[in-house]
Amino acid sequence: MNSSLLSGLNPEQRQAVTLPHQSALILAGAGSGKTRVLTTRIAYLISTGAVSPHSILAVTFTNKAAKEMLTRLSAMLPINARGLWIGTFHGLCNRMLRAHYREANLPQTFQILDSGDQLSAIKRLMKAMNVDDEKFPPREMQNFISSSKEQGLRAHEVEAYDPYTRRKVEVFAEYDAQCQREGVVDFSELLLRCYELLSRNAALREHYQERFKHILVDEFQDTNKLQYQWLKLLAGKHSALFAVGDDDQSIYAFRGANVGNMQELTRDFHVENVIKLEQNYRSHGNILDAANALISRNRNRLGKNLWTSESGGEPLRVYEAPTDVEEAGFIVSEIEHLQSEGVHLKEIALLYRSNAQSRVLEHALVSAGLSYRVYGGLRFFERQEIKHALAYLRLMENTDDDNALLRIINFPTRGIGARSIEQLQEAAKMNSTTLWDAAARAGGKVSAFVALIESLRSATRELPLHPQGVGRGVPGASGSTLPLPEIMDHVLEHSGLIAHYQNETGAKKREAEERLENLNELVNAATLFVHENEDDSLTSFLTHASLEAGEHQAGDQDDALHLMTVHASKGLEFHTVFITGLEEGLFPHQNSQNVDGGLDEERRLMYVAITRARRRLYLTFAQRRMLHGQASYSMASSFLRELPDNLLLWITPRIAQRNAFASFGHQALSPSAPQRSSSLADETGKHTSDSPWRSGQAVFHTKFGEGVIVNLEGSGADARVQVNFRKAGVKWLALEYAKLTAV
Repeated sequence: MNSSLLSGLNPEQRQAVTLPHQSALILAGAGSGKTRVLTTRIAYLISTGAVSPHSILAVTFTNKAAKEMLTRLSAMLPINARGLWIGTFHGLCNRMLRAHYREANLPQTFQILDSGDQLSAIKRLMKAMNVDDEKFPPREMQNFISSSKEQGLRAHEVEAYDPYTRRKVEVFAEYDAQCQREGVVDFSELLLRCYELLSRNAALREHYQERFKHILVDEFQDTNKLQYQWLKLLAGKHSALFAVGDDDQSIYAFRGANVGNMQELTRDFHVENVIKLEQNYRSHGNILDAANALISRNRNRLGKNLWTSESGGEPLRVYEAPTDVEEAGFIVSEIEHLQSEGVHLKEIALLYRSNAQSRVLEHALVSAGLSYRVYGGLRFFERQEIKHALAYLRLMENTDDDNALLRIINFPTRGIGARSIEQLQEAAKMNSTTLWDAAARAGGKVSAFVALIESLRSATRELPLHPQGVGRGVPGASGSTLPLPEIMDHVLEHSGLIAHYQNETGAKKREAEERLENLNELVNAATLFVHENEDDSLTSFLTHASLEAGEHQAGDQDDALHLMTVHASKGLEFHTVFITGLEEGLFPHQNSQNVDGGLDEERRLMYVAITRARRRLYLTFAQRRMLHGQASYSMASSFLRELPDNLLLWITPRIAQRNAFASFGHQALSPSAPQRSSSLADETGKHTSDSPWRSGQAVFHTKFGEGVIVNLEGSGADARVQVNFRKAGVKWLALEYAKLTAV
């Protein structure tokens, strides 16, 4: 039995599986067979009689991973693996609390609150305590409570040096008391309550320490502070902690994961020998060499070097596109070529650093008729914040749209409660009118909402006179409609959506930043729509958005591409991977500059992205990307410079014959970039005769106001000007989209 279990294992895997009773850290690189090692270790311990199945505790991070481990064990052992203690941190803590509910001071039938239920409970409590929900947003309060618990802190242990924090602590304490009265727990409470139970109850703690001789942990690099403390408590002095992880794939610091737990483990459990699983069974050699070269630049690594017995394989293909739209077009053409070679769509993944990037890719895929699914997320036009924004636009365009009104009448929150909305619906039904008509006759905060929509309609349909009497379009006109992207921009700003997400703090701050990026991308979507369709009408754009949202979303059985963020790709693998948007400020993300260790985490994220590919890897970036309706010019990602030149194949026609990294320096200009001295300025920077613009010229922009041109470059679609605006400061604007007016 044992020989069959161990057959096919490489020497390092075999060493890990057959370790004697001692704590160990298994440093398992990407694609090195860590799940096989974990399950085989459990099977080995049981089959050799070293321990009984009931003396093993195995912790995973997802229910899916736990089920996979149980399925594999059932196939390897002639026992019922269902009786094993294998599950997530939350699942195992729930199991202990159910068994010892009296000691934990819980009712036998205690219920678990999901995130939505928890938020509702907090709102109900805050209302009873007369807490101002505008000064203390309920979702922010929820994040404060959950993050405190995940650090192992009760309300009385949270440091509160100011009245604002003290008020939040009061709500936290009363929330805990309310949950106790009602016999409910939230997710973060499961782990904290279980930790506290074991901490104070010596007999129970010793029982479990004596029972679980072997504790095995998957994805150990993703554990947070409280999870590690819980594991230490369970392991005690005599249990063996078998931790499998990869510090190079620690990418969840924003969720509280502490990569330092791996270093602490080696000290706390006196781990003498860190076993490194470095043989990769997934990728060709060139992909692994690139990943190794990149990650070697990180500090404080435990250190390992992936290798494979397979060939080097293909070089990494690098493509530099003039624009993000052309980047998407190139990707589509390569996918169609891969299809012709027999590669299935489901074997191809498109990865991006930010969710907002998916919009341009989705548009290109829909246009090409390629089936796709967004893994671990929603398609662009299905995202909550996009639906909110479109609902404002729909209601402005058609006040009879009851669904749009119901979606936004209290979002962002403006004090219109459920009872007020019920009264509106009753009034509309009684008078056989729309909700809008009922709202127009209502008073108070509902009438303020009606006034907001009316003001948005008015502001976007009537453009103020130009300072010198000239409006956009017809000279001297004052009733011109704003350009579609600027309608979008105005509505996002004045509806309160932008401010709502900007004001998020705590654990939700990162999610809010992604939602803001998506809202900015909606402005870009409008800009591209106008450019492609030569149609500036809001109705046409809303129709376009509805059609794209309603496009066929691939089912589980369909052959479809995978679109996902790099974070969502962890643990997956594909024949071909496209890593898109490799531009400085995008990947690595600009926020990484403001966080200690932020660039190292971004590099680990890039390492994860590279090691998703088995056979072919594309690295793409764009010189120009639309951000908030304006063209933004970027440098190529510094990560590209960190990859060995001999592993890269630059396939962009205009740069294939040059030094690949000539464009990375601050002074160097890529030969494939637009020639900056063609029509706007000659080699000396002087104004040429075929352009209506000149340096020093006074101009007007509908958003930024009055300004003076201080620089000009490029030609045709690449033409742009640098304008020093009186109020908004210096900005580069693409002339194709900027709609400047000469003063």
